[in-house]
Amino acid sequence: MSPFPSSAPRTERWHHLRFTAHDGVATVTLARPEKLNALTFGAYADLRDLLAELARERSVRALVLGGEGRGFCSGGDVDEIIGATLAMDTAQLLDFNRMTGQVVRAIRECPFPVIAAVHGVAAGAGAVLALAADFRIADPTARFAFLFTRVGLSGGDMGAAYLLPRVVGLGHATRLLMLGEPVRAPEAERIGLISELTDEGAADGRAAELARALADGPALAYAQTKALLTAELDMPLAASVELDAATQALLMTGADYAEFHAAFTEKRPPKWRGR
Repeated sequence: MSPFPSSAPRTERWHHLRFTAHDGVATVTLARPEKLNALTFGAYADLRDLLAELARERSVRALVLGGEGRGFCSGGDVDEIIGATLAMDTAQLLDFNRMTGQVVRAIRECPFPVIAAVHGVAAGAGAVLALAADFRIADPTARFAFLFTRVGLSGGDMGAAYLLPRVVGLGHATRLLMLGEPVRAPEAERIGLISELTDEGAADGRAAELARALADGPALAYAQTKALLTAELDMPLAASVELDAATQALLMTGADYAEFHAAFTEKRPPKWRGR
């Protein structure tokens, strides 16, 4: 995403989610606990636009995505989205489905790590939001369910058929997307769907701790690592190696690379500048 701003002013208030930022760490909270944080049209749009703004501003170096109350996110709101889509024509439905996919692309393409802090249910679109994150920190109450076939739709929604096989393998992905059965925390950890399993109630705190460590680290190196992980998923080895070489050559001209050498020589911790 381009860092160059347009004439559009910075958004001062997000109406469909809770957003805070401090010292390079952003926290986005899905805050409809009475609906298990079910997503609305506005929530999707806010997530899409917020991530784009943060990517342009370059003030955030790590982001935590969490849910208020008993769960992470139960997916699209049955009344506000599923009911409404039944009255839409094909063009409107395509616009809606493209928007949900844009949220996933924004998570994958933003130049900072995104950490999903998962407790309770992460279902449907909520499961895909967690899947798209760079890290999934979950406690033992977490359960993931890709429910799209349960409502008569393709399991490959919002990029799930692209991302999930690359995280857990084709066999597990086929089972999860075809059957829509819930995957509880122990199995999710076993198949690689969870990055780290915490004690009960500790996912938010651990996610914040990881975000702080990432924000204090070499931001440019993390951004380029994330970009390469995404870009090279579909590249042959020769192209990947060449892209790695070009990226490393550029980073070797940066301030952080020189700072590491100076810090090592002077026997002190490096002062990362993200440049």
